[in-house]
Amino acid sequence: MKRLLCMLVAVAMMLSLFGCSQSSNTAQEIKIGVVCPVSGQSAIAGEYIKNGISLITDELEKNGGLEVKGKKIPVKVIVEDNEATPEKTANAYRKLIDQDKVVAIVGPDMSKCILAGGPIAQSSKVPAIGTFTTNEKVTQVGDFLFRACFIDPFQGKVAAKYARGSLNANTAAILYNNADDYSKGLMENFKKVFEEMGGKVVEIQAYGGSDVKDYNVQLAKIKAANPEVLFMPNLFSEVPLQAKQAREMGITAKFIGGDSWDSPDVPKIAGKDIVEGAAFISAFSPEDPNPLTKDFVTKYKAKFNVNPNSNAVLAYEAMKIVLKGVQDAEKIDGQGVRDAMAKIKDFQLPSGTVTFDENRNPIKGAVVMAYKDGVPVYVTSINP
Repeated sequence: MKRLLCMLVAVAMMLSLFGCSQSSNTAQEIKIGVVCPVSGQSAIAGEYIKNGISLITDELEKNGGLEVKGKKIPVKVIVEDNEATPEKTANAYRKLIDQDKVVAIVGPDMSKCILAGGPIAQSSKVPAIGTFTTNEKVTQVGDFLFRACFIDPFQGKVAAKYARGSLNANTAAILYNNADDYSKGLMENFKKVFEEMGGKVVEIQAYGGSDVKDYNVQLAKIKAANPEVLFMPNLFSEVPLQAKQAREMGITAKFIGGDSWDSPDVPKIAGKDIVEGAAFISAFSPEDPNPLTKDFVTKYKAKFNVNPNSNAVLAYEAMKIVLKGVQDAEKIDGQGVRDAMAKIKDFQLPSGTVTFDENRNPIKGAVVMAYKDGVPVYVTSINP
């Protein structure tokens, strides 16, 4: 009996060791968080973000995981809804870091939101990369913060150069959201560069938050100033109503917007005649002949039956950057992935080649798009 008991113990130990051996040889799961607006006013943007990332998850599933140093490792993407609010973003970051133990976070897409979540990622030493977070302050939070987009000074410069150089506008007015860091940043940089180039900003009007639905007081003052262009660096959920009210008031200025205008829903909601000829800054153009752009657009259209916008491509690229960080990391943890991401140079992506500068901002160009018969078309490219 004693001998039998010893044999059973020995077998149990062997099974235990075998089980442990199998477990250690089984690829660990890499968890990556995604924070975006799944519900609320900006849910359309969140849909594009999820769509862009889904192309990568499809690819990972097809390939059996992410190849890291010759080994396939499964990747789990965890999406959290931030409803486009700073408070919800902070909660989402805490959950992803404290409960889900993610190695990195992609998103959100708004500067005001990542500025709420960023300090949490920084203190936890988990890299986070914003998609559409163009405000300069984002990467100033700390060395664990990155972005996939150009920054507001460059975007504001592009818009001003287009207004002065291509449209030959001498006067401009601005309608902006003073409760949104993104909108404020673009306003400030557009004004600075437009005036440096000899133009005059004849009127600046602000409103307080995305819930505002009546802009007639602000637009009346803008109409009285009679600008040649009206710069509205606001969220695409806000601009259709602003554009309609501007035209209804009799403002004939040419509209210019920031990269947040990059959505086919703007002309659908506002009416294509209202925004005909309106120009906006974009991270990329589906018409770009770059093979990687063509491949991305083809895959996106095949799956979603519509062209991708900047939300989709920047989310796709942000996830690609994180995955490259995982692949290149000496150790797959927050610090290791951060260090590898910071060293990225000449990384080929759909919107062009990306190299991170010392502040973890990508050095990349921008394009100017304009609505023609309700469809965004390529106008010109502006490089750094």
